[in-house]
Amino acid sequence: MRHMKVGKKLGRTPAHRRAMIGNMATSLFRQYAVVTTTPKARAVRSAAEKLITLGKRGDVHARRLAARQVNDRGVLQKLFDEIAPQFATRPGGYTRIIKMGQRRGDGAELARLELVIPKAAPTRSDGKDKGKGKKRARRTPSGAAKSQIKTKKKEESSEDKE
Repeated sequence: MRHMKVGKKLGRTPAHRRAMIGNMATSLFRQYAVVTTTPKARAVRSAAEKLITLGKRGDVHARRLAARQVNDRGVLQKLFDEIAPQFATRPGGYTRIIKMGQRRGDGAELARLELVIPKAAPTRSDGKDKGKGKKRARRTPSGAAKSQIKTKKKEESSEDKE
């Protein structure tokens, strides 16, 4: 019985399992998403979330602990300098698993493991919004623009208060 045992064996020796999880976590941080089987994605998710938490700490000891699993120095630097600061205010839940159906060859359940990175609104250096163009005022059936009606209502309410 496997009482009090954490994690799945994934049909591998402990050394192979540690290496595989480290390699997949490195790929996740390099490419922001990885497609793999669902059990592997769940195993990598745990390791990746712990590594991001180390990245949020940002001290030398945390960097050395993370370097035990992340095999690429460039990816390790990216984790600490780019990825972890984006999650500074988020208390966990840095990754998501999206199920993708079954693999054609052996029917294994596939999943996409990706980082939940908040999308920042694109801004231009001159301060203007980067849109398709000016927004047009919607017209009511009577033909007047809604923005004109709202302006008139605001003027009337401000006159009533005085």
